[in-house]
Amino acid sequence: MAVLFLWQVVFPPPEPPARPVAAAPAATSSAASTPATSAGTAPPAASPAVAAEAPPPLAPTAAAAEERVVLENELLRAEFTNRGAQLLSLGLKSKRDLDGAPLELVQRRGDTPYPFALVDATGPPSALAGALFAVESSPAPGEPEVRFTYRGDAGDAEARYRLRVDGRLDFDVVRRGAGAGWGMLLGPGVRNTTKEELGSRFLHRSAVWLAAGEVETLAAGDAEEARRLPGTGLGWVGLEDTYFLTAAIPEAGLAEARLEPVRLVGAAANGGRVDARPIVPGVEASAEEAKLPVDLRLVLVSDGERLAGTTFWGAKQYDRLASFPWGLEQTVRWGWLGFLARPLLRSLQWIHAHLTPNYGWAIVLLTVALKMVLLPLSLAGFKSMRKMQKLAPKMQAIRERFRPKLRDKQGRFNADAQRQMNEEIMGLYRSEGVNPAGGCLPILVQLPIFFAFYQLLSTAVELWRSPWTLWIHDLTAPDPYWVLPIVMGVTQFIQTKMTPPPPDPVQKRLIQAMPIVFTVFSLGFPSGLVVYWLTNNVLSIAQQGLYNRIRERAEAREKESAEPADVKRGKRRP
Repeated sequence: MAVLFLWQVVFPPPEPPARPVAAAPAATSSAASTPATSAGTAPPAASPAVAAEAPPPLAPTAAAAEERVVLENELLRAEFTNRGAQLLSLGLKSKRDLDGAPLELVQRRGDTPYPFALVDATGPPSALAGALFAVESSPAPGEPEVRFTYRGDAGDAEARYRLRVDGRLDFDVVRRGAGAGWGMLLGPGVRNTTKEELGSRFLHRSAVWLAAGEVETLAAGDAEEARRLPGTGLGWVGLEDTYFLTAAIPEAGLAEARLEPVRLVGAAANGGRVDARPIVPGVEASAEEAKLPVDLRLVLVSDGERLAGTTFWGAKQYDRLASFPWGLEQTVRWGWLGFLARPLLRSLQWIHAHLTPNYGWAIVLLTVALKMVLLPLSLAGFKSMRKMQKLAPKMQAIRERFRPKLRDKQGRFNADAQRQMNEEIMGLYRSEGVNPAGGCLPILVQLPIFFAFYQLLSTAVELWRSPWTLWIHDLTAPDPYWVLPIVMGVTQFIQTKMTPPPPDPVQKRLIQAMPIVFTVFSLGFPSGLVVYWLTNNVLSIAQQGLYNRIRERAEAREKESAEPADVKRGKRRP
């Protein structure tokens, strides 16, 4: 553990390569400047208010009743309401909710506005959030689109949404006569989360953005007041947890992105409806409010009458995120070991696709493959530890001989005696042909691989709600009965007993305590991690047992060859 922490300090992760941020298209009357044209399709017809500098008075436009509109393709199902032109539901078809329906990425809420709701400059919903917009929809199977229009007492606004084939959801909103400072809401959060998930230390909820080629994050629990991100140089901004992401990529009209901390009121154990209560800076929360979970919502603030761009909603699958040109794959954080985690992820996906449809067994098979690849290093470590064990009595004798000399009568440390003792021990190493670091170096070589695998299994959305066997229905959730962690602890205890102990008594006590420490830690770990550790321990026990058997046979042959000839004949005599 100390090596891992010191490695992070001495060798910090490299800075991510700067990606060029696409310039936002100018809001002109040219067809090439619209978001639709940037994707290679025909642009939407410009509204009269945009095309003319001084439009004549327009007749009021509104709907008589609330209406729902669905945009759907192979990846997503988006349901809008004409009340405020808001997004009520967005189902991710590649992942399933507990009831078997497409995973809902819009948090259920009571009186809180939904995504794409229009807000005023100071933050609260504008009058347009409750207005009934007139609806014009194009339910084309390729890239369906809906247009909401309203002119009346609440204001003058138009909102267009288009669902792309690749799963993006474009937005183009115009508020005529509103000037700058109005905003559009996203969040809070990414999806419906239960109280158990909100309290999990493995579900990292935060805001994430790319500015000046660098990815930054703000954890939900660390936000005490609104964070303002200038629109200039902002590549994208979004809300995320460990497994899912909602990101907005601005194309026109963004003045700033505002990240606001809110308290979730009414969060149920089954992910029921919640309301977002803004946190007011300088106002102390009551005892009851302080217990509520904190999340973040995102407000895109316009610098004029128009705000346009595209959004990504979905799972943080590395390959899919990397297929987009904005660097969204950097939200999958593997640390400085990403160069190892990527091939491990592809190996896990290949095993799942070709050998077993169960990710739990895929973890087992990949662990076996890693153990076989690293077998020579493990055997080298075993041999070195065995040599050190044989030298332990001689080393202890040297320490006992120098022990009275290490301190004088006044208890002061004697550096010369310590140096002489170390030189004598090193001379013993040289005479016996033993490398004192021989047992550590193979382990240090293996540690980056195992730690990269740990990072991968902690963040891979492929494991999210993927079952293994029996009662393990979600490899990203802890074992509810603690069976896996306890069995893992037992196997680690057996492995410790089979491994030659180090000569140093302090190290020996630390190694003996490790099974207990790891068992306690793993009680709350995702089951996929525990499956990996358990498999690795079982393989290590088998490997150690095989090595011990080979070593005992070799020592018996050496002992027999060293015996006198008459003793050998006596053993063979019946």
